[in-house]
Amino acid sequence: MEQLFTFIGNHPLLVGAFVVLLILFIRNETNRGGSTVSAQEVVNLVNNQDAVVLDVRDKSEFEQGHIVDAINVPYASLESRLGELEKYKDKPLVVACKMGQHSGAAGTLLRKAGFTNVSRLRGGISEWRGQSLPVVKA
Repeated sequence: MEQLFTFIGNHPLLVGAFVVLLILFIRNETNRGGSTVSAQEVVNLVNNQDAVVLDVRDKSEFEQGHIVDAINVPYASLESRLGELEKYKDKPLVVACKMGQHSGAAGTLLRKAGFTNVSRLRGGISEWRGQSLPVVKA
């Protein structure tokens, strides 16, 4: 630990550049796929603004339990099936995946396709279930 402080003291420009790049990287990744929303915010969006939940997990995972009225378009086929989502361009769209890894990339793809109001479910379906919110099994 002492060597870390010595290194920082000896190389302030290098450490400063690293910190700035790290902050810019985090900001870019956060803005790239849309803002993140909590499970409670998703409930509010669905109830008050008629938001649509897009579940990008595989069909088998989707059938094991998903958010009520969620639309399943697996991440692997999202680009080829964007036409199915055109009717939801004017509505808020919340992207959900298993733990939040694919939702950022899916959000980026949706934003490039012209969807303006895209959000990501923070923590994915795992967080949703962790808060004991309802899921529907197919």
